[in-house]
Amino acid sequence: MKITFFGTGTSQGVPVIGCRCKVCTSTDPRDNRLRTSAMVEADDFRVVIDAGPDFRQQMLREGVSHLDAILLTHEHNDHIAGIDDVRALNFVDYPVIHRVNIYATPHTAGIVRKNFDYAFATDKYRGVPEIELYEIDVTRPFTVAGHEIVPVSGRHSRFDVTGYRIGRLAYLTDFKHIEPAEVDKIRGVDVLVVNALRFTPHDSHFNVAEALELIREVAPREAYLTHMSHEIGLHAEIGGLVPEGVRFAYDGLKVTVKD
Repeated sequence: MKITFFGTGTSQGVPVIGCRCKVCTSTDPRDNRLRTSAMVEADDFRVVIDAGPDFRQQMLREGVSHLDAILLTHEHNDHIAGIDDVRALNFVDYPVIHRVNIYATPHTAGIVRKNFDYAFATDKYRGVPEIELYEIDVTRPFTVAGHEIVPVSGRHSRFDVTGYRIGRLAYLTDFKHIEPAEVDKIRGVDVLVVNALRFTPHDSHFNVAEALELIREVAPREAYLTHMSHEIGLHAEIGGLVPEGVRFAYDGLKVTVKD
């Protein structure tokens, strides 16, 4: 199994519009962060976690023309705003129409139906996204293309957020709190991806210290930090600030997950 980091930035991305800080003006491509998303692949399986406003750019960069599913973590715009662009996948083999399967909690699914109501209308106009929207029960695993996916629940300030375990990979973003029973779901993973907005505390996201605390508890072989703001610092300078086996992810990074 392999994970490709589509984007590793926070809701504003990096660089931030109008900002002149050393990160936003860096010439190191690892400091350019699109909104957080990732693709998980095996031989017969390909899913994307979240489809934010940079979804089109991310899919073009990686040359993707087919997905088995999109898994949504929550309803915020930086995680769902790109859903309209799935219509390109619908029509790659026209006149055959490939509907795109999207999995989300009932609340997030409700926001998708509201924000993209034209995709669910009885009398659709030509060219709207063709979506099959599935509501998941966060207490139960579900299956996509023969692969079991385990939802992992957390809190993002006052919002619910859902991470996912796929085989020996766990992917959590926008977490601020996770209960011990949910941590138990991700023990034994080979690779853990977890959000770390910045080094200083934040009201609704793990900072680096909180992410490292979870990593120590789960004890994966490797861990990668994602959903980072420009306050995280220059990629070239921050690697030595975390323990061995923990890395700051960057856009386009590909990581192999051991079976």
